[in-house]
Amino acid sequence: MSERLKPFYDHARAVFDLGQAQQALEWDQQVMMPPGGVEQRSHQLAALAAVVHGRVSDPAFGELIAGLEAEAELPEAACADVREARRAFDRAVKIPERLVQARAEACSLAQSAWERARAGNDFAAFRPHLERVVALTREQAAAVGGGYDALLDDYEPGMTEAGLREVFTDLKAQLVPLLDAVRGASRRPDPALLTRRFPVAGQQAFCAAVLKDMGFDLQAGRFDVSAHPFTSGTLRDVRLTTRYLEDGLGSALFGTIHEGGHGLYEQGLDPDRYRDPAGQACSMGIHESQSRLWENLIGRSRAFWSHYYEPLRRACPGVLDGVAPDAFYAAVNAVAPSLVRVEADEATYNLHIILRFELESDLVAGRIEVRDLPALWGAGMKASLGLEPPDDRLGVLQDIHWSAGLFGYFPTYALGNLYAAQFMEQMKRDLPDLDAQVARGELGGVKGWLNRAIHVHGRIWTAPELCRRVTGTALSAEPLMRHLWGKCAEIYGI
Repeated sequence: MSERLKPFYDHARAVFDLGQAQQALEWDQQVMMPPGGVEQRSHQLAALAAVVHGRVSDPAFGELIAGLEAEAELPEAACADVREARRAFDRAVKIPERLVQARAEACSLAQSAWERARAGNDFAAFRPHLERVVALTREQAAAVGGGYDALLDDYEPGMTEAGLREVFTDLKAQLVPLLDAVRGASRRPDPALLTRRFPVAGQQAFCAAVLKDMGFDLQAGRFDVSAHPFTSGTLRDVRLTTRYLEDGLGSALFGTIHEGGHGLYEQGLDPDRYRDPAGQACSMGIHESQSRLWENLIGRSRAFWSHYYEPLRRACPGVLDGVAPDAFYAAVNAVAPSLVRVEADEATYNLHIILRFELESDLVAGRIEVRDLPALWGAGMKASLGLEPPDDRLGVLQDIHWSAGLFGYFPTYALGNLYAAQFMEQMKRDLPDLDAQVARGELGGVKGWLNRAIHVHGRIWTAPELCRRVTGTALSAEPLMRHLWGKCAEIYGI
């Protein structure tokens, strides 16, 4: 490394390391910390957030960035690192340290309050915490400038609220005819097969086996239980969680595969560049494309279940006696509107995301208030999915994201579905025997292709640029719709 680059990278990598320390504390709060430690942890996270913010917004760092921007020639990777550092610096200098600390503390307290409120179906107890987080989020958006766009840019750089509305309007218009066709089909799979009583021990063994086959390195990671599945850390310290329900397999299994996809992305980053500004994951839309590709395009595929159905039956003896493999495969892919996002089928999942996007956009803009959420959530579910939540636990309290201050994150799940389908079409062109590999339980080909095509590049390119380089075309809803129509045609005979 040249002497002119070294001070920049020393500073940027220290910022990254401090951010990883934040993540470790947040993981511990959700997985290992005793309940009584909430207030102490909120102070620790607030203090560390102030340190990180101070390093990112340090005027001396701004001078280093400006000096490198003036350089006539820099390597491509260094140019990308300077670009990403500039984006983070320009954002950070607009946000006062006081606000950074207050928001970190409020989110830490809100997450623990959410866990208790969800368990007790008590939105009233959670409401003041969420009101505090929303107030601070509005203040942050105002400080950065741009309203909801300012929050979205934290997760999907370059995407705008207007762009999302255009994407989601087009996607919803294409989903409606598909859902109408499914409702009118005479052939009906039985999704109740997944809600039989699967012993937790059997689920744990099966999920661990699938995660191992996916290639997740447990010498460089952990696999634990939390109230809401999530992934934390990077490269050689990646932590996954899931949750187990005895009266349903889907939450644990597909949650595990989903988080495994996130984990493989983090473990697949370039080990020489993962601490650099452009050495990290490209965007949350691309990150979600990895989890959704593994969860749905691999984990719900016929090839996958032609191999894994019998191991599942052995892991949970007697539960699926008399159930034919074809019937189980159809149940895994049944289109059945669900109250719970993480248990939603592929065809209706994006409707959950669109509802959350619309609500959080209105919250940030002040068009609605926190007190309005339960009623608006119920009305939105009724309008889009024809379901009415019987309580807040299955309604507005089901997701952890808002308590964690992750406003602008939800849309990346839908973008991830779109990217995933487009990447999958290209993967199948590059690996003509992919289905045969998966049907043998050989998932290394999937992991290897994603490592080469997506993971190792970090954010050298923006998400749209990465998509075009990998697939040759801009992001489109067409690959996802081709996938959904093809699967529904097979299962429902439409």
